Amino acid sequence: MVEPDTVDEPADEVGVDVIIAVHSRERPIARAVRSVLDRNGEGVRLTVVCHNIGADEIRPLLDAHHRDKVRFLEHTDAHRSASGPFNAGIDAATAEYVSIMGSDDTLLPGAIASWFWLARRTGADAVMARLVLGLEHRIVRSPPTRPLRRRDLDPVADRLSYRSAPLGLVSRAAIIRLGLRLEEGAQVGGDVGFVTRLWFGGKTVFDRWGPAYVIGEDAGDRVTYVQRPIKAELRFLRHLVRQPWFEELSLEQRRAACVKYIRIHLFGAVHNRTDPEFWTPSERAALAKVARRLLNAAPGVEAVLSITDRRLLDEILGQRDDAELLISLALQRRRHGRPATLVTRDLTQLFAADAPLRMMGASILTR
Repeated sequence: MVEPDTVDEPADEVGVDVIIAVHSRERPIARAVRSVLDRNGEGVRLTVVCHNIGADEIRPLLDAHHRDKVRFLEHTDAHRSASGPFNAGIDAATAEYVSIMGSDDTLLPGAIASWFWLARRTGADAVMARLVLGLEHRIVRSPPTRPLRRRDLDPVADRLSYRSAPLGLVSRAAIIRLGLRLEEGAQVGGDVGFVTRLWFGGKTVFDRWGPAYVIGEDAGDRVTYVQRPIKAELRFLRHLVRQPWFEELSLEQRRAACVKYIRIHLFGAVHNRTDPEFWTPSERAALAKVARRLLNAAPGVEAVLSITDRRLLDEILGQRDDAELLISLALQRRRHGRPATLVTRDLTQLFAADAPLRMMGASILTR
């Protein structure tokens, strides 16, 4: 770690430290910086953390009039994960609030001010940003909170675990109080433990009508797009559910978190691997091990799963060597709206908060 370049910004005028991590000259870093400084810059200090690349390679990519308005840090580690550089940026922050941002993402005008004043009015530890995707600004319907809910979010009733990254604002005091760190070395899911502890341990609000955080789609080198062994991809889940703070959550809270992990991460790992050749006995065994770990961490969590979800879970846990069936079941569960994707196998859970019927209704009303 080298000493940061300094930016002349009086400390008492900085309300938010924005941190962008960048690891390649190919990333549209100038666009990201532009969206902060030109449209969200008041009361903001922007830090660009150069991950395993020199600041002298990134600085010239910025618009000329922005180069002296950015604080550059250089962070070197042995990982491709963004967790390390984000942690370095958070460690260097001194403002009341921190916001992390991907180098291929942007903010709509006024987003940071909207988050900041909502946090101030409510005393929240975290403000969830409204998310949109790509140039078309397609709505990201996550988390599927209770309809129109903005304040007084409940991590279980409002299904906060479905927001996997701390996009928006996080109070630096909450980061210190809860001991929040992104998991360094986790190529996927390094922020899941961070937000899980934040959602269940802090006060969260949702800026559901404010200017959005825009997730970019034009980066071809995202680490999360790389296909890797199941043991490596889902290591963060095995680590997370063994943490003392996670084990101390109530059963209801652990179920709320683990049902998300099953649907999004466990089942997603199958959906993203459609080549039967990938599913060797060792990969099937690794997948089953993670599934059992999640079921043991939150007994009864499977009760709110749909019929199609339970079929896939049964196949993951089973002893059959039928990769084509495994892949087919992963596709079937995503044919949303069909009875088998809406009805729970356990009919007593048909209208549970995490059951498909109520989740789908909440998702439709998310904007």
